[in-house]
Amino acid sequence: MTQKLYYENQYIKEFTASVVSCTEGKCGFEVILDKTAFFPEGGGQPGDTGFIGDAEVIDTVERGADVVHICAKAVSGEVECRLDFEKRFTNMQQHTGEHIFSGVLHAVCGYDNVGFHMGESCITVDFNGVVTSDELARIEKLANEAIYKNIPVEAIYPADGELENYSYRSKKEINGQVRLTKIEGIDLCACCGTHVAYTGEVGIIKVISVMNYKSGVRITLQIGRKALADYCEKNKSVHEISNLLKAKTDEITPAVERVLAQLHEARYAYSTLKKELFALKANEANGEKYIAFDDGGNADDARVFADLLAEKVGIAAVFSGNDDIGYKYTVVARERDVREIGKALNAACGGRGGGKPDMVQGSVAATREEIESFWKTV
Repeated sequence: MTQKLYYENQYIKEFTASVVSCTEGKCGFEVILDKTAFFPEGGGQPGDTGFIGDAEVIDTVERGADVVHICAKAVSGEVECRLDFEKRFTNMQQHTGEHIFSGVLHAVCGYDNVGFHMGESCITVDFNGVVTSDELARIEKLANEAIYKNIPVEAIYPADGELENYSYRSKKEINGQVRLTKIEGIDLCACCGTHVAYTGEVGIIKVISVMNYKSGVRITLQIGRKALADYCEKNKSVHEISNLLKAKTDEITPAVERVLAQLHEARYAYSTLKKELFALKANEANGEKYIAFDDGGNADDARVFADLLAEKVGIAAVFSGNDDIGYKYTVVARERDVREIGKALNAACGGRGGGKPDMVQGSVAATREEIESFWKTV
């Protein structure tokens, strides 16, 4: 059984251990030490990484009573070990912050944390009830006030028969020794993860988004160092947008609204002019069949143009796009079923689409020359 140093002191960065076994596995060499400060993946927290000797530790997992270190190469004997403590500390911040947030939400709304994932870029927490925007704002405020109070984060190991004296949160039934993480006045939860010693080390908790999930909600959080990195990135984007719009940072929203309104007006004017152009071109069309290309157009343009052309010719086809990106097409006829033409076009020009007897639409990956060659066979 591996001695688990991370439960004795979660701030250990380096230690010396003896290799108990080292066997080659599917993902690398599986190393078991007599003792370890590497935390194995579990409880929503990723496994630690670092080095055992000169062998990189890619991942750490638990297997029964042992902690297995997945290493890039074999090791033996007595080894000096060092954690990627920046990653570990970030995970400690994340996990402790989740306890604070979930504990406060439980106190405010009465809902339980039923899912927790600590990802590379953020944390997601699932709750079994719907949280309003007002409640969420209050919970975020209270969670950060708990950080400012710098409350101790304690680990409790209730003796046999004592567990029933504790009112604690848990996502699942637990057999054997239960480890409770306690933040006085905020949370008491069964948890096997690593945490900071005081809530002040968490830094900040920020709600990023909330979405309905199953019968409750999934809340995305940024915590600690990751919250700072997220803020810095967004702040950079805000200043870049501010410069582009030539507006102060606190005036970005109305500036964007003005740009969107101008864009809407420009699109409407463009659409009107394009329809007038299509009408003029349609007046010049004649014959049994007619093909037109609208470089840079879209599917709506192709439909409008083809519909106008069909008033003048038997079968009209419009292709919007170019050879680099492909073409959106519309084929229209007033007195002929064009679905067979659509199928033949798709087969000949690497396309897909369909429609009704009088109109088919779709896209092709062919060149203009290939499309024109096909149209000659119609």
